[in-house]
Amino acid sequence: MSLKRAMMLQEAQEAPEVAARLLERNVERVLELVGVIKARDPQLALTIARGSSDHAATFAKYAIETQLGLPVASLAPSVTSVYERQMKLGGALVIGISQSGASPDIVAPLVAARQKGAITVAIVNEEGSPLAQAAEYVLPLHAGKEQAVAATKSYIASLIALVQLISTISPDEKLRKALWNLPAVLQETLKMEGAARENAERFRFVEHLIVLGRGLHLGIAQELALKLKETSGILAEAYSSAEFSHGPIRVVEPGFPVLALQADDETSALTMEAYRNLQEKGAALAIVGADAALEVPVKLVTPRTGHRITDPIAVILASYFLAGHLALHRGLNPDAPPSLSKVTLTV
Repeated sequence: MSLKRAMMLQEAQEAPEVAARLLERNVERVLELVGVIKARDPQLALTIARGSSDHAATFAKYAIETQLGLPVASLAPSVTSVYERQMKLGGALVIGISQSGASPDIVAPLVAARQKGAITVAIVNEEGSPLAQAAEYVLPLHAGKEQAVAATKSYIASLIALVQLISTISPDEKLRKALWNLPAVLQETLKMEGAARENAERFRFVEHLIVLGRGLHLGIAQELALKLKETSGILAEAYSSAEFSHGPIRVVEPGFPVLALQADDETSALTMEAYRNLQEKGAALAIVGADAALEVPVKLVTPRTGHRITDPIAVILASYFLAGHLALHRGLNPDAPPSLSKVTLTV
C-alpha cells in the first residue's frame, strides 16, 4: 500500500492546520467556559471517554493536576449506562471526550451529571452529536471529517482543546505562548515522517512489545499502543515506566522490544534510569521524544514546544507516522483494520 493511499498518514499530516483552526475558533467558547469554572470553583474534575478519547483523558488528568492542582478522576461509563447508578456530581467539572459523540455510554453519564448540577463539557468533533447536545458547554475539535478508522488528527485536537482550556485558567504565560506556537512546531514535526518510516522497518516482524511513558506521556504511550494494535495487529501494551517495575518487567528478556517515550520534564531522570535498566536486561529499546543519553538503534527526537504540557503533542504526531508506516511495511492497510469500524457504539 502506498503512502498516497494511506489516509491515516494523510490525516496525521493535517495536524498543524487543525491545531491552528481549533485555537482560533474556540477562543470565545473557552473564555465563556473559564468564566463559569472560576465562578463556580469545582473541587473535582471527572472525565468520561473510551478508546483514544480515554487516552486523551489520561493526558488531561496529568495536565490539569500538574497545572491547576485540581484532582481528576475517570468516571466509569457503565456505572450510569449499565448499572443505572446515579452519582453525586453536583460540585464537579465533568468532561466528556469523544470523536463522534455518538456512543450512548458516554452520553448517558454526561446527561446525568448535568441533571445533578455539574458543569458539563463536551470535547467532540461532531457538533450536532448527542454528546454535544447533552453538554452545557461544547469545545469542538474542528478536525474535519476523519476517514481512517485509526484516529490521528482528532486525538491531537482533543489534546489541544484540553490545553487551551487549561492555559486560559492557568496564570502560566509560558504555557500560553507554547500553545499558540504549537501549529508551527507540529509543522516542523511533519519532517520526521521519513525517519519514522525508516525506523519502523526494524519492527516489521514484531508480534508483541511494550510502550512506556510516565506522567504527561502516559496517555501518549496508551494511544501509541492502541494504534499498533489497530493498524498492525501487534499485541502492544502501555505502562507507566514506574508501574512497569512492579511486576510486568518480568516479561523482558534479551531482545524484547520496548518503545520508550522520553519527556523533558521532572520525570526525565527517573525514566532514564528505568530505560537504562531495561537496556542492561537486554531489551531492544527504541526512544521517542526528548533526546536521551542512551545509545539505541532507534531514536526519534521530536521538536521541543517550549512547555512540558505541549511537548507530548509533538511526540504523538511522530508516533503516528511510526505506527502507520509499520503497518505498511507489514503489508497491511492502516486505514481499514479488520474487525474495526470508525464509530463504535457501546452501552
